[in-house]
Amino acid sequence: MSSIYEKYDLKQVINASGRMTILGVSTPSADVVDTVSYGLNHYFEMKDLVNKTGAYIAKLLDVESAVVVSCASAGIAQSVAAVIVKDNDWLLENLHAAPLSVPHDIVVPKGHNVNFGAPVGTMVALGGGRLIEAGYSNECSPEQLAAAITPTTAALMYIKSHHCVQKSHLSVEQAAVVARKHGIPLIVDAAAEEDLQCYYQMGADLVIYSGAKAIEGPTSGLVIGRTQYVEWVKRQSNGIGRAMKVGKEGILGLTQAIENYLVQPKTTGAEMVANMTPFIDNLNTLNGVTARVVWDAAGRDIARAEIKFDEAVTGWPTGELVQALKTGDIAIYFRGYKANEGIIEADVRSVSADQLHIIFSAIQALISGGKRA
Repeated sequence: MSSIYEKYDLKQVINASGRMTILGVSTPSADVVDTVSYGLNHYFEMKDLVNKTGAYIAKLLDVESAVVVSCASAGIAQSVAAVIVKDNDWLLENLHAAPLSVPHDIVVPKGHNVNFGAPVGTMVALGGGRLIEAGYSNECSPEQLAAAITPTTAALMYIKSHHCVQKSHLSVEQAAVVARKHGIPLIVDAAAEEDLQCYYQMGADLVIYSGAKAIEGPTSGLVIGRTQYVEWVKRQSNGIGRAMKVGKEGILGLTQAIENYLVQPKTTGAEMVANMTPFIDNLNTLNGVTARVVWDAAGRDIARAEIKFDEAVTGWPTGELVQALKTGDIAIYFRGYKANEGIIEADVRSVSADQLHIIFSAIQALISGGKRA
């Protein structure tokens, strides 16, 4: 509805950054929207809805148990609280007043202690935990992860994300072996990951996904895992989860989105390459600009256009060019993690051919006009 942009004086956005929270993440399909609308317009016994949809999702994914939460970050906080509180009624209501003798340390590889839009450590602290780093920013072996475990360790946590250090870090399978050997659970944050089963199958006790990223549901999150641990996550609806509760519409919308996601064909990396090739060819005609295909750093089948700027030729510091593209008549967003190196990336999954041409024209106009004073 263009009138929404006009009514609230909102800028239109071209999202070449991917499934990013700051832009509203994704655009659900019509039947997911219809399911959300149905949820909004009907009443349910919420506990029954949580349990029945969780069981339905668990059957779809062939996992022991599942529960819909408000977002992946809430999934982290509630999973941490779950492994600390367990069945303790007093702790459920007094989590942040727990004595230090209660196991509350969450051990994470140092290279996984990242800011994904908010710090991992903040989500752990919301859940009553204390983040303990294992290894170093450039390496974490199974032995280094195990060495950080103490009697006050409540769980291990593994962040599966492009934000994390990839080199010289142990795998999820290796982390699961360490967890089993020491008799503590493994929590995997797989917010943007596309495989909804593999980390559970690798031995994780709780796995957390964003409902609005790869799955393309409404704003929501999904926690799957072993029955006992998921039941402890559910208990948090009477604890910290009350402040991050998910509505009936989100629960039903995500359940439908998961059902769709498992049967609908996904855009392959090769198809993404085909879609972006004319865009890359156009960019390579500009002085000081070099574009090529690159693949997702976390190993997903996602191809992106890497755009490298020779700042001496373009006359623009790359960070300022990125900002100028955001502040144009149409806000154009890229993945700017490497802007300090003169590199940005375009994710074409949510961008049409016409929009790619608008992006090219905007870059061309800025470069040909020279840097603004």
